[in-house]
Amino acid sequence: MENDILSIFTDGGSRGSPGIAGVGAVLKFKNETKKYSQFLGDNITNNEAEYRALIFALKKTKQLIGKTKSKRLALKCYADSELMVKQLNHEYKLSNENIQKLFIQIWNLMLDFKSVEVVHIPRKKNKEADEMANEAMDQVSNKLF
Repeated sequence: MENDILSIFTDGGSRGSPGIAGVGAVLKFKNETKKYSQFLGDNITNNEAEYRALIFALKKTKQLIGKTKSKRLALKCYADSELMVKQLNHEYKLSNENIQKLFIQIWNLMLDFKSVEVVHIPRKKNKEADEMANEAMDQVSNKLF
């Protein structure tokens, strides 16, 4: 596992921004793919949802493989939020207080892994994670109506 790379695709969405929000994560390791989603709640912005999607994925990864193995695992995280990726790569400043707190959570979670690279991808290459985020929001939206 020492030279292996786990690919993580994340997406967060908010209907209304702020509005009801959900996250999706797709973990790909060798020939295995695992998909996850989670409803976040209401009054959440799209940017917050994007950050929370990565937090969700990092926590889920550590939960699945354990603390010992996570220290030997390299992660490559893909997201279609250019803002989040550039902020995490120190290309853009953080001015929103809520985003700053989420940034710190991600930074602390990254310490649990051998390495973490965050890469921006076009939305069309992130369809699986987007579907998972929408699935999380749909489950709650369907219960409201």
